[in-house]
Amino acid sequence: AEDEYLLTTKLRCGKCDCFMVGESGTSKTSTVYRYYKCVSVKKHKRCDKKTVKKEWIENLVVSQIEKLLFDDDILENIADSILEIQGKENTTLPLLRKQYADIQRGIDNLLNAIQQGIVTSSTKQRLEDLEKQKSELSVQIVKEEMAKPLLTKEQILFWFHRLRKYNTRRLDHKRRLIDSFINTVYLYDDKMVITFNYKDNAETISLSDIKKSAFSSDLRASALP
Repeated sequence: AEDEYLLTTKLRCGKCDCFMVGESGTSKTSTVYRYYKCVSVKKHKRCDKKTVKKEWIENLVVSQIEKLLFDDDILENIADSILEIQGKENTTLPLLRKQYADIQRGIDNLLNAIQQGIVTSSTKQRLEDLEKQKSELSVQIVKEEMAKPLLTKEQILFWFHRLRKYNTRRLDHKRRLIDSFINTVYLYDDKMVITFNYKDNAETISLSDIKKSAFSSDLRASALP
């Protein structure tokens, strides 16, 4: 299809688990209709899933993302999860910091011994060696931090809060929100199940709850009148 379908590879048929892909058609009055259609239906297999209008389903998904973005408790949990993942992904930096702390303790012990008058012929050399190792480790830590910068919780939440200001009428903003948050959308005849891009989270939306919407008939309508 010539238009951009934001749920491509994310929208799946709840009946047969096939992808729902974008299509378009033109009526006799030259009106263009854009919709998603189950691949199984396209190939004339057994699935009887009806098409769904592109704008309606995309706007509905974006509206669920907005609910998530304005839930402070959920954002706090996601930020904590990101911090935990960052710590697991970078194994080098924690090791370097531990070595640095061990060397610093060795230097402090030697300085305490010197202050107490406990000095041997090797004390000065040992202190110089530790200071050299500390300096080298400092450089390695800075390089590692620059190569794989870790976000703070405040930075993560700041990014989420910026997304709250997105204009959902803009195509690029809608695309960014969907790509950032949506893993898979399963569309049934009576409900939609959204799985988000964070652990153990899915939301089921009953389509009967939105029947009064002006677009509710789009779920059951064919693409062309």
